[in-house]
Amino acid sequence: MESILQHFRKDEQPFIETVIGWIREVENLYVPKLTDYLNPRERYIVQSLASGSDLLVSAHGAFSNAERMRVLIYPNYYEPTKEDYRVTVFKINYASKFITLAHKDVLGSLMSLGIDRGKFGDIQFRDEEVQFAVTAELKDYIVANFTSIGKAKISVTQIADDSDILVSADTWIESLQVVSSMRLDAVIAAITNMSRQKAVSLVRSDKVRVNWVSQSDVAMELFEEDVLSIRGFGRFKIISIEGRTRKDKIRLITGKLE
Repeated sequence: MESILQHFRKDEQPFIETVIGWIREVENLYVPKLTDYLNPRERYIVQSLASGSDLLVSAHGAFSNAERMRVLIYPNYYEPTKEDYRVTVFKINYASKFITLAHKDVLGSLMSLGIDRGKFGDIQFRDEEVQFAVTAELKDYIVANFTSIGKAKISVTQIADDSDILVSADTWIESLQVVSSMRLDAVIAAITNMSRQKAVSLVRSDKVRVNWVSQSDVAMELFEEDVLSIRGFGRFKIISIEGRTRKDKIRLITGKLE
């Protein structure tokens, strides 16, 4: 266990132990294990840990290039189908002529129903149309209880045809960065082209989230598939670490969401 945990952050250890439990369950029972929706970093951890076994890992989030997906861990004899992921997509019906919905409005209203964040995936917008993904296990609860967003009355309709699911317009613009370390403040300074001191100030002013969690530790070490949200600058992710330069600096590929 210690040899595995040393390759990840301390705050990720509880999740790693959960993943190890999932892997052992599949190895012992020889049946697939379906997770809730996981973010990119969590999926990377699952894939990394499962790579040391004979098991396979795949993910599905309904939307193309989905950020949050359900993960299936399964024996190598098994051939997954779309139904195995138990993903349901709903369209929100609302008075679009009088109401404007934002991502935070939909997310906040879903959370107010007492639903764990892991039970629903991406929320997608195209013009006035809004769709979101949930675990199929919750679809009846959503239909019965998700009837308002703020003061606005709404209803939901399940998307039955995959061709009606919105296509994500998100694109990541990749760039090469050279940093002295993978510390949070060093990476922020590089991707935003600001001084290290200003990067520290951003973190300490509660303007930075790492994998959707507010982060105040400027010395936090970043890894591949970490997603950074920096207020006023946008969303970034660590795509890959490409090794070191002759001066022992770290070369990494990052992406910025456009």
